[in-house]
Amino acid sequence: MSTSPSESSHETPTDVVLDTNVFVAAGFNSGSHAARILNAVRGGQLRMVWNEDTRREILYILRRIPPLRKERVDDLFRQEDQFTGSTYPENFELIPDPDDRKFAALAHAADAILISRDEHLLEYRQQLDVTVLTASEYWSHYQERKEEGKE
Repeated sequence: MSTSPSESSHETPTDVVLDTNVFVAAGFNSGSHAARILNAVRGGQLRMVWNEDTRREILYILRRIPPLRKERVDDLFRQEDQFTGSTYPENFELIPDPDDRKFAALAHAADAILISRDEHLLEYRQQLDVTVLTASEYWSHYQERKEEGKE
């Protein structure tokens, strides 16, 4: 992964892992916090960390929802932001849904913030060694940092 600062900021962009539901929410509501986060990724203010497992799930789900099938997201999966190391989802068995574990494991391995609306991830976030925030919570945090000149 690249560690160079974004063109629009003197600070290094914050690393985030986006759960599938962030893409779905953004696709259905272009004014949502989820959509703002995707726009910040597109603009280089945030770095979306991904791996093949998370990319595959996101694209699979988006293609199954008719209004979102043509949603343009490929540009968000930048090669330089791909995480290729081991993530160990089996270490997150506390999370009931195995499909959610890959997102928590990636965020942990990449030292990134996980943004999700998933009830299992939110329910157990105090017990995880990962910061899990909703899109609204993250956007409030991001805006505060931006106003302080840290983003």
